[in-house]
Amino acid sequence: MVALQGKGKILVVDDDRLVLATLTHGLSQAGYEVIDADNGDDAILLAREHRPDLALLDIRMEGKSGFDVAAYLREYCQVPFMFLSAFSDDDTLRQVKELGAVAYLVKPLDIRQIVPAVEAAFANASGRKHDASAPASHEPMAQPVAMAVGVLMHRYSLSRHAALERLERLAASESRPIVEQAERLLEAVELLSMPGRPKDAPT
Repeated sequence: MVALQGKGKILVVDDDRLVLATLTHGLSQAGYEVIDADNGDDAILLAREHRPDLALLDIRMEGKSGFDVAAYLREYCQVPFMFLSAFSDDDTLRQVKELGAVAYLVKPLDIRQIVPAVEAAFANASGRKHDASAPASHEPMAQPVAMAVGVLMHRYSLSRHAALERLERLAASESRPIVEQAERLLEAVELLSMPGRPKDAPT
């Protein structure tokens, strides 16, 4: 565990010790208190004990998966969570959406890409707490937008910033709000995963 630093408490869970150490160090340097675990069972125990403000979860682990941990956090702790995974297949994406993750980040990622996503999640949670009807000075990513950005990052090997820019350009070219464009992209991904649909069809 890393010493308290004041910006918020994050539970980081990954069964890769190197990834875990990198995330813990990077988020600590960014000013967060970090609690870490390398398996789902320990993650749930730590969440119950420390009540983090946010959880960053790997998906595929021995024993309890990141999805199992996320479901527990949602049902019993009301802790928001984001996923960090090397996988972006259609089934994974569907489960991420159903669980209500605040973001979905695709490995490999630099800590400089993860910190802005964490900060956006904190801004989003803070905005909801203080006044859901008040306009935010820095609009955090809506869940469909964060999901769509993760898909674009994976499919086109883009940075988070470049993926967001691409989504914004798509929305502007069709004169749609970015959230609506993100939802359309996610619907297209789901359609492509249906039986009889060609996997390489354009989105």
